[in-house]
Amino acid sequence: MDYDIKDINLAAKGRLRIEWAEMSMAVLRTIKERFSKEKPLKGIRLSACLHVTTETAALVKTLKAGGAEVVVCASNPLSTQDDVAASLVADDEVPVFAIKGEDHATYYSHILSALRHEPHITMDDGADLVSSLHFIALKKWNDLESSVSEWAKTLSDEERDRFLSNIIGGTEETTTGVIRLRSMENDGVLQFPIVSVNDANTKHLFDNRYGTGQSTVDGIIRATNRLLAGSTFVVSGYGWCGRGVATKAKGHGAHVIVCEVDPLRALEAAMDGFQVMPIAKAAPLGDFFCTLTGDINVIRTEHFLAMKEGAMIANSGHFDVELDLEGLAESSASRRPIREFVEEFVLNNGRRVYLLGEGRLINLAAAEGHPSSVMDMSFANQALSAEYMAKEHATLKKQVYPVPLEIDQEIARLKLSSMGIEIDTLTEEQERYLSSWEIGT
Repeated sequence: MDYDIKDINLAAKGRLRIEWAEMSMAVLRTIKERFSKEKPLKGIRLSACLHVTTETAALVKTLKAGGAEVVVCASNPLSTQDDVAASLVADDEVPVFAIKGEDHATYYSHILSALRHEPHITMDDGADLVSSLHFIALKKWNDLESSVSEWAKTLSDEERDRFLSNIIGGTEETTTGVIRLRSMENDGVLQFPIVSVNDANTKHLFDNRYGTGQSTVDGIIRATNRLLAGSTFVVSGYGWCGRGVATKAKGHGAHVIVCEVDPLRALEAAMDGFQVMPIAKAAPLGDFFCTLTGDINVIRTEHFLAMKEGAMIANSGHFDVELDLEGLAESSASRRPIREFVEEFVLNNGRRVYLLGEGRLINLAAAEGHPSSVMDMSFANQALSAEYMAKEHATLKKQVYPVPLEIDQEIARLKLSSMGIEIDTLTEEQERYLSSWEIGT
C-alpha cells in the first residue's frame, strides 16, 4: 500500500482520538451499521480530498464498511491531524496522502496520488480534486500545479478519456467548492454530476453556523491566548459561517462589527444586533478580524495600514486568498514568528499586526476543527450522497444537485433520535387541511 504521512508510529494516539470522536457521531454509526450489511458502495473506487481529522476518519471507515475502496488526501496544507492519518493507514489500511504543514508542491503531489486512484466517485472539500480533473480534461496545463501537469501530459487522449469516463459523479462539502462547481456548470465544462452536500439543511444550518462558529473562535483563542471580552471583533461575511462566528464572539463578550456586500445579509446582521459598516471603517476599530466570505482580497493593504497596534488577523474561509497576504508582506518593514500559529508584521507605519495560522482556516490550523457531534450530520450527508450517486448516477445530468430532501430529513430524524428528542406528527385532519385548497376558515 502506497501512502505519504508524517509518522506511522503516531497511529496509537490517532486510534484513541478517532474512537473519542465516534462516540458523538451516532448518525454515522447507524449508517455504518447498515452499510456493513448492504455494501451499497461495493466495487466503487472513491477519492476523498478532505480535512484529515478524527471526524473524517469516522466517515472513511463508514465508506469502507459500505464496500468502497477509499484513498484520502488533504484539502488544506495545515488541517491534517498526523496521528489520524497514521491510524487510517496502520489500522484501516487506507492509503492516505497528507502531512500537516506540507508545502505547495507536496499538497498537489498528494492530489495527484488521489487522482491516480482512478476514482468512480470524488469527494471534495473545496473542489481542488474536481478542478484538477477538469484542467486535465481541458488540457489547461498552465492551470495545473507542475507535478500534476507533467503526469497529465504523459496521458494519451484515449487514456485521458478513459480516466475521466471512470467517474460517475462526486460530492462537495463546502461553500467555496460549491461556488467553483456552479461556475464550472454555468460555463458548460462540468464533466459529471456533483451533489452539493453543503446545501443540505442538516449541513450548513449546523456545521457552518455552530461548527464554524465554535471552532473558529476556539482556534483564535488557542493561537493567541487573548481575551475576547471587551474587545472589538470584526467579521467579514454574514453567511452561515459568519453568523456563527459573530454569535460566538458576542457570547464571549466581544463587541462585534459585521462587514458585508449583500444588502439582505447586512440588514439581517443589523437586525440581529450587530453593528454593520464597510471594512474601511471597521479597520481602525478592530482588535480581531476574521474573514468568512469565499472571495479574494477581502482585507487589503489599505486596511492593514489602518489597523490599530496589535490587531489580530485571521481567516476561516476555505482558501488563504481572503487576506491580501502579498500586500501585507509588501507593506511591512519586518516579520517574524512570535508563537505557534502567530506571525508578527511590523508595518511601514510602525504599527504591529499579527497574522494567525498563515491566513489559512484558523479553526483547523490552530484548533481541531468542528466538534464531532455537528460533523456527524455533515458526514452522514457525505456517506448517503455517495450511496445516492452510486445508485442514481445514470439518471443525473452534468450539473450540481442538492442533497435529496429525503436524505436531509432522514439525517435530521436520526440526529433527533440520538439526542433522545421526540417531536409531534401531523394528524390525518391536519394533513388534509394542509393539502387542500378548498378548506378555509
